[in-house]
Amino acid sequence: MSELNEKLATAWEGFAKGDWQNEVNVRDFIQKNYTPYEGDESFLAGATEATTKLWDTVMEGVKQENRTHAPVDFDTALASTITSHDAGYIEKGLEKIVGLQTEAPLKVRSSRSVVSNG
Repeated sequence: MSELNEKLATAWEGFAKGDWQNEVNVRDFIQKNYTPYEGDESFLAGATEATTKLWDTVMEGVKQENRTHAPVDFDTALASTITSHDAGYIEKGLEKIVGLQTEAPLKVRSSRSVVSNG
């Protein structure tokens, strides 16, 4: 048996067998292998200082939107597609995950709520 086949043969050890082994059947896989977590959140780490600072910045924008009942900013110059905008940041130096949906927090473009082409 090749090394790849050996790895594939052992990759699913410990999972309950089912239709999912012979066809694409995510429902069957989940139903046969799901175990509900009944503990609490004590295993989770708290937010980092960077996350807290980033979230505080975003929440200031949310407060402004709630106060004015209007978006903080609009992008009216560029129609939105999946590749139309570069990655955006709240504060790049603090971020571990790249890419907001816009180049600024809470900036409206078609992916958020303005659909320019239907």
